[in-house]
Amino acid sequence: MTTPSNLSRRLFLQRAAVGTLLAAGGSTLAACASGGSEDSGSSTDGGGTKSDDNPFAVKEDAPLDVVIFKGGYGDDYAKAHEALYSKKFPKAQISHKGITDILPQLQPRFNGGNPPDVIDNSGASLLPMSTLASTGQLADLTPLLDAPSIDDKNVKVRDTLEPIGLEAAMLDGKPLVLEYVLTVYALWYNKALFDKNGWTPAKTWAEFLTLCEEIKKAGIAPIAFQGKHGNYIGQIVLDMAVKHGGHEVIKAIDSLEPDAWKHPSIKLGAEALLELRGKGYFMQGTEGLDHIQAQTAWNNGKAAFIPSGSWLENEQKKVAPADFLTTATYTPLLDGAKLPAECTRIAAGENFIVPEKAKNKPGGLEYLRIMLSKEAAGKFTELTGSPTIVKGSTEGIKLSPGAASSAALIKSGGTNNWTAYFAGWYSTMDKPSRSIMAELAAGRITADDFCNQMQKLADETAKNPSTKKQTRS
Repeated sequence: MTTPSNLSRRLFLQRAAVGTLLAAGGSTLAACASGGSEDSGSSTDGGGTKSDDNPFAVKEDAPLDVVIFKGGYGDDYAKAHEALYSKKFPKAQISHKGITDILPQLQPRFNGGNPPDVIDNSGASLLPMSTLASTGQLADLTPLLDAPSIDDKNVKVRDTLEPIGLEAAMLDGKPLVLEYVLTVYALWYNKALFDKNGWTPAKTWAEFLTLCEEIKKAGIAPIAFQGKHGNYIGQIVLDMAVKHGGHEVIKAIDSLEPDAWKHPSIKLGAEALLELRGKGYFMQGTEGLDHIQAQTAWNNGKAAFIPSGSWLENEQKKVAPADFLTTATYTPLLDGAKLPAECTRIAAGENFIVPEKAKNKPGGLEYLRIMLSKEAAGKFTELTGSPTIVKGSTEGIKLSPGAASSAALIKSGGTNNWTAYFAGWYSTMDKPSRSIMAELAAGRITADDFCNQMQKLADETAKNPSTKKQTRS
């Protein structure tokens, strides 16, 4: 994104602002959990007429205050969603603000007991979700999930969502966040370039090395990556490792199990990355580039592949050549892999929240319900090139190359697709893990060093009294 982000796109970067907040008065945010009037936000009944079409009894003329993180997805989609809200409640005045610095702008409003009604809390400068959840500042979304869906009043909202969307909504044992975007993490390439040269993405490790050698001989670097943000290339290590060892590899990592990072499959993935470096397949200087610099070099044909999430196409559309076909593909399989090549990591991301003390909390919940209609979800995909957690929302929509290839990868992976939560669940692991991954990609540490350093970080997190350990079955 214009600012790299979270387990929102980005589950890896979702809690990047935690340390900043705590250093700059996060206790104030925690202390304002009961700010505002005693009955403010205490009910989902907004004073209007309750019905299947208006399950939260939204008052038709109640103003709605919306704040959107204006990153790689922009905020045009939110304006489209607001138009749908206005169509339903024409008397309601909507305040829209698209910003990138969520934390500094919204912390004072939370502290003052006057938060917006709906927030896309994302980006590098986001309000820490763990603090908001633990201090009771997020509305429970159970009423939303149990409400009739916009598309069919006989079907609950929860039954219209991909299972990962329900899983990702949970914080402190309750659904407190709508992770709206179904992010696909993959290797990306320009299909026009590959078609021109007769190249085809490779499934096996041996085939991938052969392809990289062909690309190198053509005078193009096989791989570029965002060296200043190690999670991008670290994703490739994890994807190869999970495919090799199975879902239990990442579940053990997320659950902070002893020696999870020392699993043989993790080491194999790290060794594979170092082999690519040793063979000269990385674009020169890529380890010193940020995400925009590396991705722009890729758009300019200096590299064939780049790792990223499905926000990539929309993020780069202003600089990509007109004939550039941003396309997602799988990472190659290491020998002996348990999972097929045609699966990848997916994640539900982009933290949409309704504050508990919002003045128009019912309106906030209704706004989210509208977002979860097929029309609104389809509009998001049209405008951003990224799918959402709403089932079937891309049907009948003309998709961009990035969105179409993302959807195809989701479908081909099926139940073999996997997800990770450690960087989002445990804020102490987020930035340090990215640094360790960057050190590996730069060749400054060995595969054993990588496993040992990641395991040490996980062990320190597990022993930290402030860690709320979570487990995956």
